[in-house]
Amino acid sequence: MGALNVRRSLPTRGRRTVGAWCFIDHMGPTQLDPEISVDVAPHPHIGLQTATWVFSGQFLHKDSLGSEQLIEPGQLNLMSAGFGVVHAEEDPNHHRGTLHGMQLWIAQPDATRHAQASFQHLGEVPQFELGNISGQVLIGDMAGASSSARVDLPTLGAELTIRPGVTSLPLNREFEYAVVVAHGSVLLDGQVVTPGSLAYVGLGREELVLEARENSTAMLIGGEPLAEKLMMWWNFVARTQEEIAQAYRDWAENTERFGPVSSKFPRIPVAPPIWFK
Repeated sequence: MGALNVRRSLPTRGRRTVGAWCFIDHMGPTQLDPEISVDVAPHPHIGLQTATWVFSGQFLHKDSLGSEQLIEPGQLNLMSAGFGVVHAEEDPNHHRGTLHGMQLWIAQPDATRHAQASFQHLGEVPQFELGNISGQVLIGDMAGASSSARVDLPTLGAELTIRPGVTSLPLNREFEYAVVVAHGSVLLDGQVVTPGSLAYVGLGREELVLEARENSTAMLIGGEPLAEKLMMWWNFVARTQEEIAQAYRDWAENTERFGPVSSKFPRIPVAPPIWFK
């Protein structure tokens, strides 16, 4: 994505969703430089929430609701697309340090996926200490820490800073989970998990035992399994081809569904879906 290296951990051929989480892009780490671009120009979304989280560096969020919000480490940007929204993620032009983060999508249920869009910024999120782990809860609750981020379905998202040693984390038996390592490595159920892979943990577990042999950082996501099958294309999360096709038409024809963003970059064009008529 420009000069920004991206690892896509979800969806994959073997695992399409974890709870309502349906997409994870691990961005960087990339050393910022005035000569390289890490900007993401205006593009549309429907039917999902975008959760943006940075481990280091900054992004400037802009959207068609009029939001303009700088995000820094320890802060959460949560945009709920509903029927339609447009946003951009821009380099604030500080050109220093390292940019490293993740953007994750949460599929919205019928009750909210056709509703108006919204944006929420949390300047700080609740934290917890458990054994060798320092945690920050982006969404949901864990180990006594509960986030105020909007949830449309039972969902958990937490950053784990893991020091060498073994720690057990409490789990909800009704949730499925996954671990995505951002830095270092962890040992989970006898398997070494490193950046670029997703470790899935199924239902019915009451604890998650993580071992680190070096200082490491990971995201833990989870939630109740989705009761319905999603259809995803480009930046759209829907249920049918016709919903996707209509969203494409509205973007291509620049309808009121997808409003303008105060950005120096032009809207991202896209070719139609292969089934489009």
